[in-house]
Amino acid sequence: MASKENRRITDLGTLKALAHPLRMKLYRLLFVAEAATASQLAEQVDEAVSLVSYHLRKLAEHGLLEEAEPRSADARERWWQPASQGVTVRDKDFQDAPEKVAAHLAASRLFQEQRSEMYRTYLDERAHWGAEWSAAAYDSESLLRLTAGELAELKKELHDVLKRYDEQGRAREAAGETEGRENVALHLYGFPFRV
Repeated sequence: MASKENRRITDLGTLKALAHPLRMKLYRLLFVAEAATASQLAEQVDEAVSLVSYHLRKLAEHGLLEEAEPRSADARERWWQPASQGVTVRDKDFQDAPEKVAAHLAASRLFQEQRSEMYRTYLDERAHWGAEWSAAAYDSESLLRLTAGELAELKKELHDVLKRYDEQGRAREAAGETEGRENVALHLYGFPFRV
């Protein structure tokens, strides 16, 4: 990946480019794989290579993906990788016009739906992961009484913990500790509600 930082999306065009169901899946798959070809990704999403190539180019037009160093001898293959360590989309960047508010809402709903789909897939396949993974996986709901400032502080602390675990895991993997290592999705939501 070119940048070790998250890319903050602040423009409507880039948000719309990412907030497409297939493009978001492709971005997520590339993030996990670190680099892949359109053919490899097409197999994973069960779509035509030409369609996947089109969507990869659209993501690249907005700086979300970039070409990667080839990882095979076939010079015809075009390899892709994320252009940054991830993306950040903040509500405050899309509040100055009704069109931006609507696009941000649609994107947020898509991201949540895809996260829910990932978790439902895990639930359907949980028995096949074995006892160790079943015991390690979790879901929880905590109903807290916080101020907006306290929630912001909690968000930062959780982000810091997640970043530390990700960096440790990647470093251990790079050092050869690959046994038992899997991709793990951790979805956290923190939001106010009233009863």
